[in-house]
Amino acid sequence: MRKSLRTIAMIGVFGISSFFAGCGGVTEEQLAQLQSLKNEVSSLEKQVNGLKEQRARLEKEISDKNKKLEECAKIKQETQANLQKLNK
Repeated sequence: MRKSLRTIAMIGVFGISSFFAGCGGVTEEQLAQLQSLKNEVSSLEKQVNGLKEQRARLEKEISDKNKKLEECAKIKQETQANLQKLNK
C-alpha cells in the first residue's frame, strides 16, 4: 500500500511538473502547491506506517490473550474433571 501510494504520488508530481513545464514554465504558486502535495503524501505515508505498527501490536495482543484463554479453558476442564473424580 505504501509503495503504491508513493508511486501514485510520484506519477502525479511528475505529471503535473511535465504539464506545467510544457506550458511555458512553473510559477512560484504552482511550486508551492507541488511542495504542499509532497508534504501531504509524506504525512499520509507516516500515518499509514503508524497505523500498520498499531495493527501489528493489537494483533499480537489479541493472540496473547487468546493463548491465555485457551490455557484457562484447559485448566477449567482439568479442574472439573478432578472435581468429578472427588465426587465419586
